[in-house]
Amino acid sequence: MIERSLFLIKPNAVYHRHIGHIISILEEHGFRILDMKLVHFDTQLCRLFYAEHLQKDFYTGLESFMRSGPTVALLLEKENAIHLLREIMGDVIPAKRNAGTIRALYGEGITDNGAHASDSQQSAQREISIIFPESTVR
Repeated sequence: MIERSLFLIKPNAVYHRHIGHIISILEEHGFRILDMKLVHFDTQLCRLFYAEHLQKDFYTGLESFMRSGPTVALLLEKENAIHLLREIMGDVIPAKRNAGTIRALYGEGITDNGAHASDSQQSAQREISIIFPESTVR
């Protein structure tokens, strides 16, 4: 089934000039880019996007990191996109990342892991509507 997913290239990967490398990986795996933009997370956007994490211990650090610089947001499409995207992105835990995954190549830690991808169809719909509210591609 053709699915759509949100993918974020996080501030640390943007800062270190890995945008092109990451997009190349996505395209080499057959993902189609439907929309793309540079996003500057502020407190309000962080709280909306990461609402399920607001009360967790790590939230303050996550918000600070996401506000530290620009993020590249991509709306992607592919057969079985959500599962495949998370597979090539890699694990959030550095020790569990497979070699060659985006997070293994461009992540620096748990929070500054270089990338985010929607984890379910419901999350994808929610996240896409937050980051690309003006998009006619759904």
